Amino acid sequence: MVLDAQNVVINLTAVIVAVTGNQPRVLIVNAEDASDFSGCGLPSGPFDPTHHDSLESGLRRWVEAQTGLDLYYVEQLYTFGNRNRDPGEIRGGPRVVSVAYIALAREDAVIEKNAGWQDLYGYLPWEDWRKGYPAMIGETIAPALHNWVNSAISGKSRKARKERVNVTFGLKPGEEIDSVLSLERFELLYEAGIVAESGRDQSTEFAAVELGQPLNSDHRRILATALGRLRGKLAYRPVVFELLPGEFTLLQLQRVAEALSGATLHKQNFRRLVAKADLVESVGRTTALNRGRPAELFRFRREVLGERLTVGLSRPILRSPDASA
Repeated sequence: MVLDAQNVVINLTAVIVAVTGNQPRVLIVNAEDASDFSGCGLPSGPFDPTHHDSLESGLRRWVEAQTGLDLYYVEQLYTFGNRNRDPGEIRGGPRVVSVAYIALAREDAVIEKNAGWQDLYGYLPWEDWRKGYPAMIGETIAPALHNWVNSAISGKSRKARKERVNVTFGLKPGEEIDSVLSLERFELLYEAGIVAESGRDQSTEFAAVELGQPLNSDHRRILATALGRLRGKLAYRPVVFELLPGEFTLLQLQRVAEALSGATLHKQNFRRLVAKADLVESVGRTTALNRGRPAELFRFRREVLGERLTVGLSRPILRSPDASA
């Protein structure tokens, strides 16, 4: 690894997302030399200033080496540099700063044996509301967070914790929850000592519970950040079309939007929104879907990107169940 004079490692990390069969997928690698959580994590590697012309070119080279994929749509996500974010630093190793990127792709076959596509919500299961309020929030997360709130040493701290819980998880009946706050939800679970990474990184009086599959380092935090970024972009930038074929039905478009947002969208409202935004146009052909009547095919009007600064779909709001319902 490359260290600077202050003993810092610059790491490049990729969150590569696809949507296949209405399911959001993420590319995961299993580093054989890793000791945490069986070595599973996001594609990553150190920045080499001698051989990498830029951070992005270095990332692309690591992804190709670890997965065999040649990335198309890539954008920088965030730089993660908190102290002790990597277990190696806790054990006395160098400070690790990760420059993370989002890449959108199709689920192509991966030729490298240590890499494979996995269900994204397998790592962040509390983020998938497509079948309604996730049972694990009421059965597992809510009781653990209530214990964390009540453990605060002062009334002021207890109030702050309670407000934070309500904003991120909406534990009040009928509370609205912003789907974009996926990072804030993971950070809360981590700080409260509920997820597996908490037990690995910090001493806590609360036992971690089975809440999705853990990942190396703070890769689940990076994944949660990427999910929030993609959900936010649904409302102002049509990144969803990067996950679709050149020609698609409106139902396919809706399913991809639902997969990323983690919420079920009202069919007619969604189609009115797409039509109002002038995002798609018919290609004059239809395709057969299952045994139903043929569905009209559309294409993304890419020229819309030059017509308006802000263009997108909806930003779904999740809602906790109303106790009176």
